[in-house]
Amino acid sequence: MSTVATQSLNGVNVEQLLGTIGAVKGNAAIALFKFRSKTKWISGGHCQTEIKSFYGATQEDTSRSKPFVLEGDEPPVLLGENYGPNAVEAVLHALASCLSVGIVYNASAMGIKINTLSFNIEGELDLHAFLGLSESTRAGYKNIDVTVNLDADAPKEKLNELLAYVQKTSPVLDIVRNPVPVTVKLIKG
Repeated sequence: MSTVATQSLNGVNVEQLLGTIGAVKGNAAIALFKFRSKTKWISGGHCQTEIKSFYGATQEDTSRSKPFVLEGDEPPVLLGENYGPNAVEAVLHALASCLSVGIVYNASAMGIKINTLSFNIEGELDLHAFLGLSESTRAGYKNIDVTVNLDADAPKEKLNELLAYVQKTSPVLDIVRNPVPVTVKLIKG
């Protein structure tokens, strides 16, 4: 990806972005992050997740004075009360958010001005496994379709190059596309 140094583009401080890339090139430990969340069950399908602290850039982050609180629930058809999106809907949000950051940051580094950017995402899911009715049906999404609506001051081939690059570098897209080792352990009490 070629880069263009301007002070700010698309709401991104390009000089700081390029400085971060340079710092990571000079010290790989800067790129290592550990994100955390704490979730508490409320009732039925309703839970609350707090996200505040994380480790990154070789230190514990202290930039957040209070946690973000995310609500999770199910729609009434799945026995919930709609206090928030359900978990599989939250995955779609996480995917769109990550793709948005990837497109905006990389477009900014390339000197591309974005006029508008939005996503339409659909995930297809079969509840047979979740309900314990099938051992052969996948419990998660069968497929996810992403439509990117992007208006920018670059030719279509440059935007396709940008989108191809972002698909290779998006952390959430990687998480969704590739298995991630997950350890689940019970602590009583």
